[in-house]
Amino acid sequence: MITGPYEDQGTGDPTAVPAAAGLALLAIGGWLLTTARPWNGPGHPVTLGVGWAASAALLLGGLALLTRSIRTVHGAPHKDAPPPNPDGNTPPRPPA
Repeated sequence: MITGPYEDQGTGDPTAVPAAAGLALLAIGGWLLTTARPWNGPGHPVTLGVGWAASAALLLGGLALLTRSIRTVHGAPHKDAPPPNPDGNTPPRPPA
């Protein structure tokens, strides 16, 4: 049984929502591309063009959101990271 007060956990991960949105856009764009199947049969050129453009926009938008989230997470320096050398290179971390 918990008897103490609840600890504040902070605001959470700021990259979670963009990463989830990116994955959702990738899924929707892939689904649209596979259900439209412009290579599987004849269709009106405008319909095919709209389908390709919509799925490409969704896929590229999802990829951009996901890439930005990954770069934000992996590009952030660690709290305990040593400062960079004067030549600009970060020294290797000692084994834990």
